[in-house]
Amino acid sequence: MQGKLIVTYKLICDNDTHEAISLETILKNEKILKAIKSEFAKGVRNIEITSNSLESQILITTEKELYTFEADKQDFADLIELAEEDARKRKLFKKGCDAIQLIDFETIS
Repeated sequence: MQGKLIVTYKLICDNDTHEAISLETILKNEKILKAIKSEFAKGVRNIEITSNSLESQILITTEKELYTFEADKQDFADLIELAEEDARKRKLFKKGCDAIQLIDFETIS
């Protein structure tokens, strides 16, 4: 198995945010409803805000920078270790940020 992979990863930190909020919960919040009405229905009275799918979720996550490196296809089983090594070389690991998450890998040849 010859060729190369482009591997993309991001750092995982202790204080990262990952919240999932249902659309139903959002539409029950009076402040949010007022903001939606004032932004999209100015001057209109007696309106109701509904959704077809209340089970939909909105994710609030910490925005992260993505890092990439190149690896041999033969090293596929070691991609996590290679990504950690790349992060160490770049001196990305800091207090509270000491893990990585693989985001993507694609074959380039």
